[in-house]
Amino acid sequence: MKTMYKVAINALTVAMCLGLGGCSGMSAQDKSTAIGAGVGAVGGAVLTGGSTIGTVGGAAVGGVVGHEISK
Repeated sequence: MKTMYKVAINALTVAMCLGLGGCSGMSAQDKSTAIGAGVGAVGGAVLTGGSTIGTVGGAAVGGVVGHEISK
């Protein structure tokens, strides 16, 4: 059981590092769009009780707002 836990933690760490590395070439506007989409998705999920439509809608609205704010 401990071995499986260590493998899972290591896999999560590698995935997080690769994900952060993908953001290194982004412009400020791209970063704002991504942050807005993430916040919007969380907000949409919370407000709609976790529905898929609420999450996707929140991500779309958040992405647009993040994109426009950074102009």
